[in-house]
Amino acid sequence: METPAVSDVKAVNSHPNWRIGRASVLSFFLLLFVAVAALLTYKHNNSPQPIDVPFVGCKADGQVGPKDAPIGQYMRITISPRLAQKIAYYQDSDGVNVLGPRGWYCFETYGSSGSNLYVTPMPLNSADLFSGSWKGIPGYGIQLSEADGGTSGRFAVARIVARLFPAHWDFVSDVIAEGLEPASTFPYGPYPADKLTYKNKDTVEYTTPPNTEGMGTESNFAANAYPIRGVVILYPDEYLSAAQLSVRLPPEMSDLIPVIIRRVEQDTSQSMQPPGP
Repeated sequence: METPAVSDVKAVNSHPNWRIGRASVLSFFLLLFVAVAALLTYKHNNSPQPIDVPFVGCKADGQVGPKDAPIGQYMRITISPRLAQKIAYYQDSDGVNVLGPRGWYCFETYGSSGSNLYVTPMPLNSADLFSGSWKGIPGYGIQLSEADGGTSGRFAVARIVARLFPAHWDFVSDVIAEGLEPASTFPYGPYPADKLTYKNKDTVEYTTPPNTEGMGTESNFAANAYPIRGVVILYPDEYLSAAQLSVRLPPEMSDLIPVIIRRVEQDTSQSMQPPGP
């Protein structure tokens, strides 16, 4: 039996190596394609873009009686597709609005002093909110409050200013000078445990830690094992007015909080722009 020549052996062995090399190259490009596709999908799902989210009208009750919820279907906002799946747009009949988790409930109370728009996982109604036994929101929720400094809302504004805005302490002094509430109800300086971030001279974001009194509990939230985050904004108009957003969400929804806060800041910034020609 003849022994194959060395050249013949090399020729026979070269074919499997070539096939292995080609398979490796194909596998590399396939993995590269999958990685690029995954990266593009991630970027798309996490990049803010105009998206329609559900519109939820909120009933209200207050000084002149009940108000029906406005009717709408969708509201277009700028948000990533990933977060858009978890969020909705809540609005009262006067246009006050806030973003919140999809599938929750909303209700507003109002009067000459201002208004409070609530978004909660369980329904609220005027019987609960106006009863003397209501202890506030014990768990998760959102509260957007607006206080009118030209009415009885000036007391709420003065308490906020005393805590957060030293440049406007003369407003607090004027309210105290009226003699309608003792000076002790307007403590100066921030809550010791609060973390404050001033966005500008009239806007401050805050975090009140768990089980702690702070700006978060200046709303109708009771302290519990979860932090309260939000923003306080002054309106330096003829009468100093203020808005306060307070948010406490489940940990799995915490990625919605910056979006909710930013929306309130943007709405306020737009409302304070001078009218066009």
